[in-house]
Amino acid sequence: MIEVKELTKTFFSGANQVEILKGINLSVRKGEVLAIEGPSGSGKSTLLGLLAGFDAPTSGSIWLEGEEITLMSEDQLALLRGRKLGFVFQSFNLIPTLTAEENVMLPIELRGNTNGASERVRELMNSVGLQDRRSHYPAQLSGGEQQRVALARAFAGNPSILLADEPTGNLDSVTGRMVLDLLLKLNRQEGATLVLVTHDPALSSLTDRIVRLRDGLIFDEVVLNRAQE
Repeated sequence: MIEVKELTKTFFSGANQVEILKGINLSVRKGEVLAIEGPSGSGKSTLLGLLAGFDAPTSGSIWLEGEEITLMSEDQLALLRGRKLGFVFQSFNLIPTLTAEENVMLPIELRGNTNGASERVRELMNSVGLQDRRSHYPAQLSGGEQQRVALARAFAGNPSILLADEPTGNLDSVTGRMVLDLLLKLNRQEGATLVLVTHDPALSSLTDRIVRLRDGLIFDEVVLNRAQE
């Protein structure tokens, strides 16, 4: 599903260069739930951004479902993101001028095929427990509600791969656990491959596998019992 080979990323600031990723090799199988852990500056969010095609690596390659995205143009990457990828961000990233329902509808509209879209959105809003908040704007929702809208939006386009960057980072522990449980429940229902970045061991413990980064390298990997069930 996801194959990363000898991936490096270097940032330049004047005459200085900073190596963020120093040769990452990683495989993620179809349907797997993978957690990427690491301290601040270890390269985990940079790696997730490269998987999404938001940035280009300095060297190495990334393959998503047999397609090498490191060779794609911006237009090709945009099409691929629309076809295959869903995203959950720490800061929710909802469009403030759209209602909750309109935010969830957006990725479906961007794909251009709206057949059955209204029913799909209703099902997702019900799944995240916000059927009575469909017409509310983001500013009228709590942080937990906004992240639940973001979850529904991430799954709206039926992505085969879901990328989540600190999805509970802006939430209190109780709300964060509720959102996490909901994310994993939706992912099991939808059958997507899920890669999430986190610094929370409680979150990582619920996944299939944990990969830990330090100083731009993978230094540890843990396969959990859930992956063997």
